[in-house]
Amino acid sequence: NDGLDYCVVVGTEEVDWLLCDAYRRWRLLRSAPPIEPFCNQRRGMILGEGAGAILFAREGAITVERTHAGGFFTKRAQAAEILTAILRHLGHSEIDLVISSANGTFVDQAEHAALEEILPDVLVYTGKPALGESVGAAALWQVILAAQALQQRELPPVLHADSAVSLRLPHARTEIPQARQAIVLGCGLNQQAAGLRLAIR
Repeated sequence: NDGLDYCVVVGTEEVDWLLCDAYRRWRLLRSAPPIEPFCNQRRGMILGEGAGAILFAREGAITVERTHAGGFFTKRAQAAEILTAILRHLGHSEIDLVISSANGTFVDQAEHAALEEILPDVLVYTGKPALGESVGAAALWQVILAAQALQQRELPPVLHADSAVSLRLPHARTEIPQARQAIVLGCGLNQQAAGLRLAIR
């Protein structure tokens, strides 16, 4: 729309007992911290509350270079196929990092498989062990994390990540001075996945 110069996107989540009970029954929720990303045992997630907001403008230091609408999966095994297609569409040799939605559930294995196939050497970060899984705000938080990483040229450590994980996870504060492009990979418990590629000018 040529008449619009700015757009604010807001996401929020307030955890209620019904949501907690449903996730517990589906064995997606763990009873106590921590979230252990990319753990083979899928011990579950911890829910987080909060909100995120992004201001989109026609001009800015961070640009959305490409998006992928993703897809819907009816079985967990299909998630990796959709994520692989998203990474194939968004990825190329210049990708510096991926902000993952790993949260201690089946999402981790699906993203792990897709990343190993398409971008095996890329730096991968997930903020959910620090922030929790905020269903309504998580994707916005991931975009914010990607923009901050590109602007600050560094990533914090991925909390509670096993050093045996085959992906390149930052286990300590990691400087990324040459980083120019990041992929945000979103895979939700609502059985949807999508992604976008950000770049810094």
